[in-house]
Amino acid sequence: MPTAILTGQPVPGSSIESELRSLGFDVQYASGAPDTETLLARVPATERVAVVDARFVGHPHALRLGLTDPRFPLSAVPGAVTARPEGRQALTRAMARENSAGGGTALAVDNLADRITAALDADGAEVHRPELGSLVAAVPADPQARNEARQAVAAVDDEAVRLKSAVKARDGFVTTFAISPYSRYIARWCARRGLTPNQVTTASLLTALIAAGCAATGTRGGFVAAGVLLIASFVLDCTDGQLARYSLQYSTLGAWLDATFDRAKEYAYYAGLALGAARGGDDVWALALGAMVLQTCRHVVDFSFNEANHDAAANTSPTAALSDRLDSVGWTVWLRRMIVLPIGERWAMIAVLTAVATPRITFYVLLIGCAFAATYTTAGRVLRSLTRKATRTDRAAAALADLADSGPLAEAGARSLAGTARRLPGFAAPAVALLGGAAVVATAALTDFGGPWPLVAAAVYVLTSSLAVARPLKGALDWLVPPFFRAAEYLTVLALAAKADVNGALPAAFGLVAAVAYHHYDTVYRIRGDAGAPPAWLVRTAGGHEGRTLVITALAVLLTATQFKVALTVLAVAVALVVLAESIRFWVAAHKVGAPAVHDEGEPA
Repeated sequence: MPTAILTGQPVPGSSIESELRSLGFDVQYASGAPDTETLLARVPATERVAVVDARFVGHPHALRLGLTDPRFPLSAVPGAVTARPEGRQALTRAMARENSAGGGTALAVDNLADRITAALDADGAEVHRPELGSLVAAVPADPQARNEARQAVAAVDDEAVRLKSAVKARDGFVTTFAISPYSRYIARWCARRGLTPNQVTTASLLTALIAAGCAATGTRGGFVAAGVLLIASFVLDCTDGQLARYSLQYSTLGAWLDATFDRAKEYAYYAGLALGAARGGDDVWALALGAMVLQTCRHVVDFSFNEANHDAAANTSPTAALSDRLDSVGWTVWLRRMIVLPIGERWAMIAVLTAVATPRITFYVLLIGCAFAATYTTAGRVLRSLTRKATRTDRAAAALADLADSGPLAEAGARSLAGTARRLPGFAAPAVALLGGAAVVATAALTDFGGPWPLVAAAVYVLTSSLAVARPLKGALDWLVPPFFRAAEYLTVLALAAKADVNGALPAAFGLVAAVAYHHYDTVYRIRGDAGAPPAWLVRTAGGHEGRTLVITALAVLLTATQFKVALTVLAVAVALVVLAESIRFWVAAHKVGAPAVHDEGEPA
């Protein structure tokens, strides 16, 4: 149990002790700095500890924000400071300075908690100070100031502020206006019954899988039920994040589950639609796989661009400035958020079309909408990159190299082609990645199944992939390299499975691409969580994008169409088992050792 040390003279009638206990703290009293230091030393190093001035007046949610957020090692609000286990050493050092002879980095401050915070600042420690807005957090110096602070507390509805802050600050139109107005109350209902965000996330996944099962029935009633359940799943998907913000239950495992389950739900639903269509005699597996490929490549564009510019120096761009100006005009903000087809708009569209149309029409509209959104966002990012005067860092180059997912063949080729790569112009990396990928996809799509040309093109693809990563990816458009690799590998599998023209080949290809895409998403989530890329042995075992492409084209040459279908199935199972086992092991282990909690407040997926 976390410990809160109340310092200073207790105030009759103060509710601070009961508020701290309601937040889960064991409350102890200290008469001064020496006593506080003694009590601080007694708190186990594996537990959170807080120092709070007994005269504190403020909203309970201000205390919650300042003292319970698991994402920050050190955090403070006026009159209170806290440290997680990883911040205890800095807090102990600051406390010792305040208790030593001549100590005190802020002698004008009349409460110990704020003096400790000032000492932490003087030591260069990073102390999180939450944005309180209209919430009150103060240590009044006299009765009049205390009365004024209490009046300020009474004037603001703590619960209303807490509910409002549970909603993501930036989200899509559908989520903001059709879901969040009531899902925040579902989140509060869950919090009051002790439910966790991970439990709500799991409920969302199960609901989506049931929706996929309903779609797989191929009946009109099943399609209607599937659409309704998909919306219900999305409501729960919004609720889990709002519950995390409402109760500050952030965790590394929770962030991973939320992101991973979002992809699993959507792609499982695609499969359910394809199965339902097949029951009605319509084969749309190629459309389902195409939709998954397009959506995955869109995400890779987002991830790569953000990582390339995560910490770019001299980050200026006329295109970005224009975008900022457009964001100052109300209606353009929502229009631009809608046309990129974020998850809320996308799922609402899929749900409605499932209920009233056929799976084929649903996929046609989805592909057209996602293609337009991908073109819009990618064109804007290309313009930003070309007009931005920035220096990309080694960290950004390393992240792009990890996202590239180069296997042993590309790594060996890159070492031998390093000298050649250094002499090429700055746009060479994405250009050769695009040309090599286009060649293997076009050859697989335009030649007969079983012919040698896709294998020859795949061998060329290995060379172009090696050349693309033979130097650090620091060019203006080098963030396009990973998306080009993803598109090349996935579309090659799609083209070869379609050319095989045998029942079951496209579903097997869907499974293989889904397994590989999971590996690529897992790489992204590890990088986002500052956990580094997957281990090298996993990338080598999976073969890298170029190795898998070469193997799949070789299998298409060596095997019959029926045997190729079986090979795709075996590969899908093998890749899924390897990457899932390592991913689950990693994230569960990270959660158990108390890895820093993360929470995504970025662009809607």
